[in-house]
Amino acid sequence: MTKWIVGLLLLANLALFGWMRWGSLLTEDADVGPAQTALHPDKIRLLEALPASAVSAVSGSAPGLALTLSQVPVSAVSASTPAHSPVPASAPTHLPAIPAPAPPASTPASTPAPVAAVAPSPKAANCAEWGEFSGDDLTRAQQALSLMKLGDNLTQRTVERNHGYWVYIPPLKKHASVEKKIAQLKERGVKDYFVVQEKGKLQNAISLGIFRTQDAAEKYIAMLRTKDVRTAKVGERVSKLKYTVFDIKDLDSGTTDKLNALQKEFPDSELKLSACNN
Repeated sequence: MTKWIVGLLLLANLALFGWMRWGSLLTEDADVGPAQTALHPDKIRLLEALPASAVSAVSGSAPGLALTLSQVPVSAVSASTPAHSPVPASAPTHLPAIPAPAPPASTPASTPAPVAAVAPSPKAANCAEWGEFSGDDLTRAQQALSLMKLGDNLTQRTVERNHGYWVYIPPLKKHASVEKKIAQLKERGVKDYFVVQEKGKLQNAISLGIFRTQDAAEKYIAMLRTKDVRTAKVGERVSKLKYTVFDIKDLDSGTTDKLNALQKEFPDSELKLSACNN
């Protein structure tokens, strides 16, 4: 009887020992995976913060995930999140850069009205061209201009024309007759004359003046007749004829007025006022 009691006690001890040693294996759920390894806070990085409602939803559907999130130390989260860039509860960590709004264009208080272009004032007419002269008119014009004492501001030039008119005394047969006619012209106040020396039908003719137009030549004939010169004629010239033109520069208003008045004494002349081409 004692042997049975000792044997039962031995079996009870063995059973207790086995239960204490391997009993947890009998109560453990075979579908549950191995225990989660310890977390390393220094390696935890917060990807997205979940609101409390989301955590509660996760807790109901996945207790293990909820437990994992609840086990993350606050210090680890604080260390992985920059202090100067707090993450909102429902916003992603990496937000796209939002360009700053462009400053509004400055609008002037009032737009000035466009200024109308001012036309440049015309240059003052301080130069003159007066011509064309020949014969007695040339002599009279030279005398009138000399009284104005224009100095170096007065120059004259010669121009040639292929066609014109002249006032002349027909050719005389003898040289003595030419000398006598010249003496008569001088007595009657005609000082502008020229004896044609070239051989031909006009040799020994006496030229009294050359003119651009027939009208100017006719007027000169009328003036000669007042001096009792009756034999003068008007003829057409097709050879090159030379005329004189006066150029005056640096005119002032007073000199311009004098020239305008002087031009009226020579109706066949032309006075052109213009800006100097310096």
